[in-house]
Amino acid sequence: MSAEATNPATGPVSATPRRRSLPRIDLRRLGRAALLGSPSRGRLPDAISHVVEAHRAHHPDADLEPLRRAYVLAESSHRGQMRKSGEPYITHPLAVTLILAELGAETTTLTASLLHDTVEDTDVTLDQVREQFGEEVRYLVDGVTKLEKVDYGAAAEPETFRKMLVATGSDVRVMSIKLADRLHNMRTLGVMRPEKQERIAKVTRDVLIPLAERLGVQALKTELEDLVFAILHPEEYERTRELIVDNASRADDPLAEFADAMRVVLRDAGIQAEVLIRPRHFVSVHRVSRKRGRLRGCDFGRLLVLVNEDADCYAVLGELHTCMTPVVSEFKDFIAVPKFNLYQSLHTAVAREDGQVAEVLIRTHQMHKVAEAGVVALGNPYAAPAEEHSGDGTSAGTGGAAGPGAAADGERVDPTRPGWLSRLLDWQEAAPDPDTFWSTLREDLAQDREITVFRPDGGTLGLPEGATCVDAAYAQYGEDAHACIGARVNGRLATLSTVLRDGDTVQLLMGQDPASEPSREWLEHAHTPAARIAIQRWLAAHPAPAEPEEAVGPAPRPGTDTQAPAGSDRGAETTARPAADAPAPDFSADGPASRSGDAITVVGRPDAGVRLAGCCTPVPADEVTGFAVRGGMVTVHRVECAAVARMADAGRPAVDVRWGDTTECRVTLVAESFGRPHLLADLTEAMALEGAEIVAATVEPPSQQRVRHTYTLQLPDAAHLPHLMRAMRNVPGVYDVSRAQHHASAS
Repeated sequence: MSAEATNPATGPVSATPRRRSLPRIDLRRLGRAALLGSPSRGRLPDAISHVVEAHRAHHPDADLEPLRRAYVLAESSHRGQMRKSGEPYITHPLAVTLILAELGAETTTLTASLLHDTVEDTDVTLDQVREQFGEEVRYLVDGVTKLEKVDYGAAAEPETFRKMLVATGSDVRVMSIKLADRLHNMRTLGVMRPEKQERIAKVTRDVLIPLAERLGVQALKTELEDLVFAILHPEEYERTRELIVDNASRADDPLAEFADAMRVVLRDAGIQAEVLIRPRHFVSVHRVSRKRGRLRGCDFGRLLVLVNEDADCYAVLGELHTCMTPVVSEFKDFIAVPKFNLYQSLHTAVAREDGQVAEVLIRTHQMHKVAEAGVVALGNPYAAPAEEHSGDGTSAGTGGAAGPGAAADGERVDPTRPGWLSRLLDWQEAAPDPDTFWSTLREDLAQDREITVFRPDGGTLGLPEGATCVDAAYAQYGEDAHACIGARVNGRLATLSTVLRDGDTVQLLMGQDPASEPSREWLEHAHTPAARIAIQRWLAAHPAPAEPEEAVGPAPRPGTDTQAPAGSDRGAETTARPAADAPAPDFSADGPASRSGDAITVVGRPDAGVRLAGCCTPVPADEVTGFAVRGGMVTVHRVECAAVARMADAGRPAVDVRWGDTTECRVTLVAESFGRPHLLADLTEAMALEGAEIVAATVEPPSQQRVRHTYTLQLPDAAHLPHLMRAMRNVPGVYDVSRAQHHASAS
């Protein structure tokens, strides 16, 4: 905008070539045309001839009257205002509008682009824009209008971007205008102070370039990258420029030779295709040089093959791989699986005998248009396909002020809103202050790849690459994810720290305790802003006291947070305390004691001593067998015990045993659970309510957020064992309860 204007000829980036179908706009000529004043009514001003020519190339039947009236209002409003370079200010909105016109933006976007600085820098109001051009144009202009520093101080820039992103959530064309605005300002940044150039370039690098990438506007993204590269890394930029100049002066051109060979192959196959050489931009050449070292001729560009139909893309691929030498590792199919920014293309590479390798992109003409212009190529995503613009600049059928993107309740709805933008809009509401929003936005935009995971109900979650189950929990449940106790990934139990892969199915296991709390360790595994902000907000609202409480049970592992608020047991399971009315477990006991059994007898030897095996702890009603051991004792095992098979294989004879009338029993149970506060207390309380007496208990230190409990219990009635195990499984956080199966010797 006005603060970011200068003469392009004086800037450090004037050597950057612009790859556009039309020459760069002549600001001096436009300035002279603007000073001639407004044209007569109904006649198009000479100053917008470039815009009209570019617009008609994409939209031959477009109504140009809204553009004429928008230019007249913008020119009269900005008259007398000058850019820092000395040109009339109107040259800036004209240049921004030309950029969008060349990308194929529709008339409404171009109208708003011409007016995008009027509300910010002149006396024109949003109400005036609505009255003359309709609600749709007013919304777009409002979306790109900066907030005043006098009202917001240092927070003006982050709050402006927050406002702009919220507006983009309802209409992606807002960000299209902002990106074109920043591109022209970056082109003309040369007369600014070096420190201001650097500040603007860093914001462009950290925020706007990632946004251009995510919206698929590669034409803007690549030029912005080169402009930022020249300002922030002038020496490396100059070296890269010299590499490009030296390569251009070479007599041979291996890319041209590859292109000629491909044209022959495709012509012989009867495939109608256009083969073009696509030079790499400065940043791309710089990245390749850092990766490969010495550059060869084919490293300075790629080959682009354009066809008419999707099926032709695969036909071209087949011919190239048949008639030339393919580099199989370079093949990628972004047609079958498009990138999250709408990009579609086949990528491959072919080699020849001298070692030169040419990268090849294969796509249709429509795919190419979307690859270059992204969301701009979609036009108006809210209008019906046959919708035409009316003479007053609004879209036909919009119903006046509501606009085509309006829902029944007046809130605009974007049917094309990408998943990353929805997530961004969700977490920005929870950002407590502008600084947190600004830093988190930059971190979020740095994650430039996305995966899709599936919920058990068939729904999907879009997450950045590297996301964990923690991120999935907060993406699905918001702050209710504080109660998450674990997950199943592709049907297998997994810790919350598990990194998810594209296509995984994730079932999140939620606890029922309303007092459930997130662990501080979760922050180490949270990669999405939504998860990190939610966890940090909870931890800030529940600060740990200076003195930790005394822990019960085994010492926590190094790095485990044992500090907890009074009355809670946040963190490791080993800090949990039994309920006051539950029997206190004896942690000193090692396991079930051997005992003679009145409840079981040896057939034919009623006086024989009997002992229940500790490896499988049989109880009445279990199918059992016995084996004689030293001293004349008979050890009784469950028939499915592994020790039974071992002794049978060793040739030891089985002894027939039978249960007596006594129903009382002692049994060892193993409970597997996810670590959570109060779990030990809840388990012991559940066992007490079922009438079980805890004889011994051990709780192993948590491992990867999982805890293993072993309990030896005395039951008054063995028939009640299934009810007890069911009650233990119903305790939130417990995912399995089983009879103990020790691998002990039965001798």
